[in-house]
Amino acid sequence: MPEQSNDYRVVVFGAGGVGKSSLVLRFVKGTFRESYIPTIEDTYRQVISCNKNICTLQITDTTGSHQFPAMQRLSINKGHAFILVYSVCSRQSLEELRPIMDVIKEVKGPDLSQIPIMVVGNKCDESAELREVEVSTSEGQTQAQDWGVSFMETSAKTNHNVKQLFQELLNLEKSRNVSLQIGGKASSRVAKDKCEVM
Repeated sequence: MPEQSNDYRVVVFGAGGVGKSSLVLRFVKGTFRESYIPTIEDTYRQVISCNKNICTLQITDTTGSHQFPAMQRLSINKGHAFILVYSVCSRQSLEELRPIMDVIKEVKGPDLSQIPIMVVGNKCDESAELREVEVSTSEGQTQAQDWGVSFMETSAKTNHNVKQLFQELLNLEKSRNVSLQIGGKASSRVAKDKCEVM
């Protein structure tokens, strides 16, 4: 089946329990659940408009385990943009992004400069004491810089930077102009081929 050019695929990776599903659900549905339910793979769709054409923002929420390497490779192969999530309370979750980044480079090629990738430190609402023991903002930023990708901290729980995460990810797209509309007003980065959530 040929790939539909009006789909824009974002794939969300990260260890189990870092809040991948919570970020996606907060963005798509505006909800947050306190309980942890492991994901194998879920796909969410958001209708956007591009040059008055209907387009689909397709967000794939992947498993936090490494049990499905074929699914991981397929998601990377089909993905246009990637969100790599870790918990600011878990150094191990940041370390677990390394092999995922390696597979992205292997599948997409070593030059990722044209591919939107965002390293995301989730759960930034956690207490400073918990963070001091684990991953500081500067450590997350340094890792993203080492990989040559963008960085942001979020909290799905408090809805901090969730829409901004997806907007910024789409702003990184180089091959086409895509954007979300935030709060009923167009983003400050307006392009002639602008796409908006409908």
